[in-house]
Amino acid sequence: MSDIKHAHLYGMREAKYDWLSTHDVNSTDWNEIEPQKPFHLFIPQDNDLLGEFQSYWKITEAMTVNVLGFQTHRDNFAIDVDLAAIQQRLDDLRNPDISDQEIQEKYELTESQGWKIKSARKQIQQDADWEKWLIKGDFRPFDQRYCYFSTVMMDRPRRELLDHVAGKSNITMLLIRQMQDKVPYSHVLCSNIPSIDRTFSCSRGAATVFPLYLYPDRNSISKEISSNFSDEFLTEITDKLSYTPTPEAIFYYIYAIFHSPTYRTRYAEFLKIDFPRVPLTSDDQLFRKLGEYGEELVALHLMKSSKLDQHLTQIIDNGGEFVVDAGHPKYTDGEVIINKKGDRFTGVPKSVWEFYVGGYQVCHKWLKDRKGRQLSPEDLNHYQKIIIALSETMQIMKAIDAAIPSFPIE
Repeated sequence: MSDIKHAHLYGMREAKYDWLSTHDVNSTDWNEIEPQKPFHLFIPQDNDLLGEFQSYWKITEAMTVNVLGFQTHRDNFAIDVDLAAIQQRLDDLRNPDISDQEIQEKYELTESQGWKIKSARKQIQQDADWEKWLIKGDFRPFDQRYCYFSTVMMDRPRRELLDHVAGKSNITMLLIRQMQDKVPYSHVLCSNIPSIDRTFSCSRGAATVFPLYLYPDRNSISKEISSNFSDEFLTEITDKLSYTPTPEAIFYYIYAIFHSPTYRTRYAEFLKIDFPRVPLTSDDQLFRKLGEYGEELVALHLMKSSKLDQHLTQIIDNGGEFVVDAGHPKYTDGEVIINKKGDRFTGVPKSVWEFYVGGYQVCHKWLKDRKGRQLSPEDLNHYQKIIIALSETMQIMKAIDAAIPSFPIE
């Protein structure tokens, strides 16, 4: 096998041209590399840590049923913050007195090979139970929106989400296989409703949904709900702990591990190109402690924690009716200002304002996406809860790292 060598050249274009004009293959300071399985990347990697990372459980082999988040290919039509707006679109689709052309022009719709206005309208007009598909879905971190979860409005609602998540009692873990966001790895979230594929980012890398529970097929004789953990994975956990934890306990443990700052930095170069992997422990005390932290995180991220009622912030109303202006929000000295009149949230820690989930700066993104809208009392309350959830998340992440003696976990 031939030697494989690698070199980096950083800088502005002119500097690179200057360097290239005075160097060639023989005068370049090369580093030899040995591409490793399974990706055989032609870049330097920490091969010792790669072996350590690959010794952990692949999440796709631990939770074998998983699917990309749903895709609408017409978000502006299929999804909306305003329930009334979605209902109006549905009424128009069902109204036989409105022509297909009028629908197309009113909503600026483009047909595709797999989606035609005529077929979509016929589908909803013939469905006596059509209202059940008007639900909430995850659009961005901590940002649920109304959607019509059907091929009437979207191209790919995903069969797995229809079978196991939509209208079901379940928890899902959202993860990403590849990321190109120029931020540290933070592409982990949970949900109890269907999630869009771009939950984490609009750049390359789609959110994959891992449901905790699997519901029986409608044609199945068995009506039992089962966990989404493989037998092989459960066998290894049982061997290590000498008992089999509940599915929820395992889910919480994994969720905590993936929120460990040390885990994220230690395996950062591998997390950019593949799903996170699960290190298992034979220390039952550690397993239970991490499970407690993971359960707290899940409650926070599902907006169900009692801690969310203890607001850190105050709302200052300067008569602007809380409409998010263009060029806002802005952050200064612990205040998030949303318009020129100075309506604001006070007492927002800078670390919370700068907190990212995936490629999105959560506190900024949530408000920016509501530009031109008047925030309702429910919106204001939800935003204050987001601030608490992120603040508590950072504290728990520190506690998770403090609880883990070292990596690799034993």
